[in-house]
Amino acid sequence: MRQNPSFAMTDPAELRRIIRLNPWATLVSDGDDGLVASHYVVLLDDERDDLTVVGHVGRPDDLIHGLGEREILIAFQGPHGYVSPGWYGEVQAVPTWNHVSVHLRGVPEILSDDENLRVLERMVDVFENRMPNPRGMWQLPNDAAFVHRLAAGTVGFRLTPATVVAKRKLSQNNSAETVDEVIAALEGDGPQANRALAAEMRRARDARQGNRS
Repeated sequence: MRQNPSFAMTDPAELRRIIRLNPWATLVSDGDDGLVASHYVVLLDDERDDLTVVGHVGRPDDLIHGLGEREILIAFQGPHGYVSPGWYGEVQAVPTWNHVSVHLRGVPEILSDDENLRVLERMVDVFENRMPNPRGMWQLPNDAAFVHRLAAGTVGFRLTPATVVAKRKLSQNNSAETVDEVIAALEGDGPQANRALAAEMRRARDARQGNRS
């Protein structure tokens, strides 16, 4: 991802927020047969306060990616959506696509079987605990043999990124009035309404205004 200083995200807390809220990530590596991409849930490492992440791939994706042997890119995509030039008023303008993206690069370490099992258990809990009747990984009718058999088909990893590139492109190169108009349009009822993107733009706008005060 090409970085533009005007759109750079550098606040670790904000990067962690984007990763936490958007765990469905894309893993990219330059494999033996060329570029390969896979899609998996990736979580922040709950034992660290930096941008270290943990996850797993299903076998044989570990071999396809050369997991643990070569660099991978993990891409997280936050809120994103279309911005119409009609929202800018009577000025020269073209459409654009606003987005928030975080890219982490590095060589991951392979987790032990016990570590992988703990990550898988946490992964289930993170999402299942939102359910009205949560069903944990170890809960009946699952038994230990079933859980261990499924875990054996996965390879867990931990990545402490060597390189971080994060971008928040949310119309901040336009006037404050234009940003407000775009937010209002995204919060409306039109075909390109996008409340998640509007909320992200409002958050970024308020942070900029706070920095100026």
